[in-house]
Amino acid sequence: MRFSKILWPLSLSASVLIGSMTLTIASTAFAATPAPAKQTSKPDARQLERQKYNQAQKALNAKNTAEYRQLAKQLQNYPLLPYLEYQELSERLIGLPRKDVDAFYTRYPDSFLAERLTHRWLRTLALREQWTDYRHYYDARLTDPELACLNLRARLATGDKTAMDDVAALWNIEKAQSKACDPVFAEWRKAGRMTPELIWQRHLKVLKAGNNSMASYLSNLLPAAERPNALLLQQVNANPRLLKQTGKFAKQSPHMKTIILHGLEKLARLNAKEALSLWRIYDAQQLFSDEDRNTIKHHIALRLLHQDYDTEAQNLVASTPGLNSVDLLEWLLRESLRKQQWEQVNEWLTRLPDEARSTERWRYWQARTMEELGIKEINGETPMAIYNSVAPARSFYGFLAADKTGINYHLLDRPIIVSDEQVRAVENSQGMLRAREFLERGELPAATREFFYSARRMPPEQTAIAGRLAERWGWHRHGIQVMAEAQLWDELQVRFPIVYQDQVTKAAKQTSVNPLLIFAVARQESAFMPDAKSPAGAVGLMQLLPSTAKQTAQKSGMSFNPQDLIQPEKNIALGSRYLDYLLGVFDGNRILAAAAYNAGPSRVRQWMNKEKNAQLPYDVWIETIPFKETRGYVQNILSFSVIYAYRLGQETSFVTPEEANRTL
Repeated sequence: MRFSKILWPLSLSASVLIGSMTLTIASTAFAATPAPAKQTSKPDARQLERQKYNQAQKALNAKNTAEYRQLAKQLQNYPLLPYLEYQELSERLIGLPRKDVDAFYTRYPDSFLAERLTHRWLRTLALREQWTDYRHYYDARLTDPELACLNLRARLATGDKTAMDDVAALWNIEKAQSKACDPVFAEWRKAGRMTPELIWQRHLKVLKAGNNSMASYLSNLLPAAERPNALLLQQVNANPRLLKQTGKFAKQSPHMKTIILHGLEKLARLNAKEALSLWRIYDAQQLFSDEDRNTIKHHIALRLLHQDYDTEAQNLVASTPGLNSVDLLEWLLRESLRKQQWEQVNEWLTRLPDEARSTERWRYWQARTMEELGIKEINGETPMAIYNSVAPARSFYGFLAADKTGINYHLLDRPIIVSDEQVRAVENSQGMLRAREFLERGELPAATREFFYSARRMPPEQTAIAGRLAERWGWHRHGIQVMAEAQLWDELQVRFPIVYQDQVTKAAKQTSVNPLLIFAVARQESAFMPDAKSPAGAVGLMQLLPSTAKQTAQKSGMSFNPQDLIQPEKNIALGSRYLDYLLGVFDGNRILAAAAYNAGPSRVRQWMNKEKNAQLPYDVWIETIPFKETRGYVQNILSFSVIYAYRLGQETSFVTPEEANRTL
């Protein structure tokens, strides 16, 4: 299918429609901005600065102040000088050098080091009990709870009694707070602000968080008359089946309702049918609020679905008109789709909140359901009209709808146009200069930290330039991430870079795998970060487990060393061969191969066999993949393949006729 040249303000982000952002347009396209010309003198001068920086750091570490200061004077234009100044200043904070601290903030405002200095400076001021200064330097945007507690101490010490009003929010959490909070908590408790109700609330929170020892401590703070309820709550938390002894829980009180609801929630995780049965008994026995009733029903219904009690869950939701949470209804919708119960799908769609029902996903399924049921019109819209409203989206559902209507895919590619002056302003900003210098020095964690700290504080047009700089520096993943965080969805050059093309082409020629699929997998798996490592142990551009890579290499007659996986050419070669193997297993079907690449071939076979007598259309099968991660993964792989076809100037189909006509 050809790509439409019409530009639509739509975007691809986890298959969600997000409006594009309007940016200031200047005269020169960034893509045409050449990298700075290399000059023979500058590298030599910079190398000399690096040597002097290393010497200055050694002198500073050795407490050789005179040598350090002499070298520092020669580094006034070196991007990393602030790190030396920060280290030198940090080592003498105990002397309260206020003027030097203020001067550092003036020289390096809104920098990573300024924020780091604030943390150390505030702790020093608290240690020295300089509470007036503490309040002057404290920033409410800081997210450190210890510093927040110290700020309350500062307020109390300087006569601000309203600080007492803000203590409860810091105390009433599910975990232990910093010891810096203890003096404030003690004064707050002495003032009578630690009420039994607050203690009960926190007691419940820490139990839910699994902190039984703290729960015991808190229960001892309760008045003697309320401790039996706390003990009963702890017993039910440990053994929710105590709720079967309904006589123990007959007392009518708010705390008893809390105990019952918490026990039912815990029991539902073990046996949702059992929890549902007990809920009906307690619902008749206690006067629960409508909010509590819907909350526990929602929890039980979800657990019923997790435990494959689909009928019981459907009956519970159907009998509770107010139970319209999106997560629950979407689960029920997928169960009904999997069983191809189209009447039930239509009913659950009507129950969805308006905001969810108007998304691309459920607009598409509304049209599909209408087609299956022969419904010609709903609220003045035909199925084809709904498809036409979704088709302009650059997303999984937009491409599905475009295939339904036969129109071209609409791919908005709007390179951001900026002036040379705007580019230079970002490239020469302090944070970007520090990021680039750390990168040149091979100090990647520090380079990454400086890059994101700076980019995340820029206005949108500067963020876009930062993303382009990241791409120029070979940080494709950083560019992709910063564009996503800024919601700059229509900058396809950065978001879908064409890199390692020679390696991809070579791998594709050696296998039966389409290059578009290889690009899509690498983009989804690692965002083109060669040394990416997952928590599960997958490595490299195409995120291969060493065991999988070794087996693939053996089958292909290739040599293998685990270190090969961080080499782009070897990783792409092995990943492509593994994809080729999966395509062979699943008769060339990209949908199943992509699902298997993410979740493993055995799981895919299990999902295919779940309904032995049911053959699912490909769109239904994808929508009902049990793992949310794999569902999104398959949708992205198919969508990214279309986008890479556009980026490479090729024509492609979102789903091939063979894939579309085959039931799974």
